[in-house]
Amino acid sequence: MVKLALNLLLALAVFAIVATALLYTQQRRLIFPAPAYYPQAAAGFRLVHTQTGDGLRLSAFYRPARPDKKTLLFFHGNGDNMLGAIEATRGPAAAGHGLMLVEYRGYGGNPGSPDEAGLYRDGEAAMRWLAAAGVEARNVVVVGNSIGSGPATEMALRHDVAALILVSGLADLPSVVKNQVPIVPRWLVRDRFDNVAKLARVKAPVYLMHGDADTLVKPGNLARLARARPDATVARVAGAGHELVYTAPAQALLTKWVDGLR
Repeated sequence: MVKLALNLLLALAVFAIVATALLYTQQRRLIFPAPAYYPQAAAGFRLVHTQTGDGLRLSAFYRPARPDKKTLLFFHGNGDNMLGAIEATRGPAAAGHGLMLVEYRGYGGNPGSPDEAGLYRDGEAAMRWLAAAGVEARNVVVVGNSIGSGPATEMALRHDVAALILVSGLADLPSVVKNQVPIVPRWLVRDRFDNVAKLARVKAPVYLMHGDADTLVKPGNLARLARARPDATVARVAGAGHELVYTAPAQALLTKWVDGLR
């Protein structure tokens, strides 16, 4: 019986080690389920290409702003692409704001594999492209939806942008993963996207929007972000889930706030 128990414990230990190793090495396939579809430029946009610091040529959609309007640098969620980003920014586009819709490495036919550091490089490439096109950082509003809140917050921390908007934003990725899969320890999540630790150091005005029925990135993330940035404008949208950014009411709120920036 003792030998049987020891063998069982050994088997369980081996299983746990193998499962942990697989989760550690393969987790980015789950966190970044990149759609392979490569969209053509939609009406009003042109397909442009950015160059990352590590040598990747990435696609993006761009439309210029009308005079005296801001340009939104938009980072979409992990399961989306540039077509979804167009749907998420129809309100600001109709108001005349410019749009730079970032497509990540490994998404939509782009080379490379997505991870936290890579998404930051992709954001930097987009900022450089805008600067070369004559769009100064002070006229750029950085917007991040869901996991896109990670590169959005990082860009607002690094650059003197006009504002930062987080829609359904993460406080940090390990917390979101643990809320969904409680057995996964925080240390096992390789990409951190620790927005809550950065937000107080962002110099620009901050707008936080979250649905109170979001079951993926739960409203507790909004509470933590708001505590980290007490002067932020906060919109908690009743009855809205994780699809918040695509809804007309949310886009109207976002556009009105951007229109009020000086």
